[in-house]
Amino acid sequence: MKVRVKVGNARAFGRGIVQSLLFTLILTFPFTLQAEGLEARVVILANSRQPESVRLAEFYAEQRAVPAANIIALPLPEAESITWREFIDQVWQPVQDELLKRGWIEGTTSRLLDKLGRRRYAPASHRISYLVTCRGVPLRIYNDPTLLEEKPLKKIPAELNKNESAVDGELSLIAAGGYDINAFVPNPLFASDRLPSPDAELVVKVSRLDGPTWASARHLVTAALEAERTGLLGRSYVDLKGPHAMGDEWLQAVEKQLRELGFDGDTESTGATFGGAARFDAPVLYFGWYAGNLNGPFAREGFTFPPGAVALHIHSFSAPTLHSDSAGWGGPLVARGVTATVGNVFEPYLEFTHRPNLLLHALAQGKNFGDAVYYALPALSWQAVAIGDPLYRPFLVPLENQGASPYAAMRRANLLLRAGRKAEALALLHAAQREQPSLPVGLALAKLAAENDSAAATAALGFASLLKAVRPEDWPLLREAARLLAANGARSAALQVYVNLARTKAPSPETLKELLVEARSVADAAGDLTHSLEFARQLSELTPPPAPAK
Repeated sequence: MKVRVKVGNARAFGRGIVQSLLFTLILTFPFTLQAEGLEARVVILANSRQPESVRLAEFYAEQRAVPAANIIALPLPEAESITWREFIDQVWQPVQDELLKRGWIEGTTSRLLDKLGRRRYAPASHRISYLVTCRGVPLRIYNDPTLLEEKPLKKIPAELNKNESAVDGELSLIAAGGYDINAFVPNPLFASDRLPSPDAELVVKVSRLDGPTWASARHLVTAALEAERTGLLGRSYVDLKGPHAMGDEWLQAVEKQLRELGFDGDTESTGATFGGAARFDAPVLYFGWYAGNLNGPFAREGFTFPPGAVALHIHSFSAPTLHSDSAGWGGPLVARGVTATVGNVFEPYLEFTHRPNLLLHALAQGKNFGDAVYYALPALSWQAVAIGDPLYRPFLVPLENQGASPYAAMRRANLLLRAGRKAEALALLHAAQREQPSLPVGLALAKLAAENDSAAATAALGFASLLKAVRPEDWPLLREAARLLAANGARSAALQVYVNLARTKAPSPETLKELLVEARSVADAAGDLTHSLEFARQLSELTPPPAPAK
């Protein structure tokens, strides 16, 4: 991903377009919201050429109590990537005409066309809470050099003088009318905590239900609803050390926010992404960069996100397609059960991507996904796409109402620790472990107790050696448990955990080798020759003999 430093001209250019074309008209026709709920004002766009697209729209409407009359099914192009001519003739104009016809947007239209072939339109207002594009609606628009114009009075930096774009980023301006498609239009909702400005009130917030399969697109809806019943239950993971300082500053701010929210979690700060053998249980919040394709723990066999998971991986081309479960990040994350994510369809330049710290800030304040992504997004008519139910509110259920979940208990304990109430945090974790024993709480309890009581630490993990059947997601946790047991003097229990792990499929052959070396070291320290020899035997079976000398 490239970083631009000088962005003032482009911002002024885009802002001038919005203000000069719209300001007077907006003042003449003030925008007013109806007193209806958000659901009643959701508009759902489907491709009538694909019956599954219409069924997905109907499914979403039913699940979220959106009136069926709010579904707009039009014969749209069936390809994910389309030309500007296809977009204007087969998407933009039919959609705008239908929104005007149904009264979702208001303005004065003309039979005259602008230079791009769009109907001339003077905007007044709209009453759409969110526009939801369903799988089957095209994703992105190719650059068309023939539509680029020289504008001596508006200097557009060369790298921004292009019109490739996300379809959803263009539809965000469907109520605003004839803006310039070259470069981008600054998002007036970006990082704004003020009352909406006139141009902000014309922005249509767009989010997409899409993925490698129709089932994965539907899961975006059902997972959101489940998380709104149970709360956001899981751990957080932050991946630092990308190629540019700016992105790391955002992610460091995310790490701080997550600590303040009490989430138990891990941070990768070596310059690589999380490794395939890293602990990665219940990743309900993930923020990272900078790999071209999904990798690490996400690529483990059987990996799935918990309900409600919000994941963001910054990369220039994180969402060039959403119909692959391996290319980029958008489609692969959805294929693995993520509930909400964002991405880029073409090169956006770093400062025009969704800001992860602002996204988390807005969500943690109780905003829904549809509002949070526009709070975090600097540019419209550009490369960004939001994938998920815009009505989804990850923090709808307060922590105190999240029941006896181990991850909720850990989060409560972390907040007590931040307040300097360690004894209360220990008591809470002990109670949680008695009520609902779990490996994550056992580890948290052992780490906390180990600060001044080795016996209490090993007691908290005494059950780990009894776990003969090891689930893939528990393998890294049990390895961590074995290390803690050994470090606190419980070598016999640690060795039994190592034995159980060595009999179970490891995340990778290399990880198994590392484990066996580690286990043999513990056996040697304990004077346990039997286990030492067994670990050595297993290690030799994994290590090919040296090539014969020539």
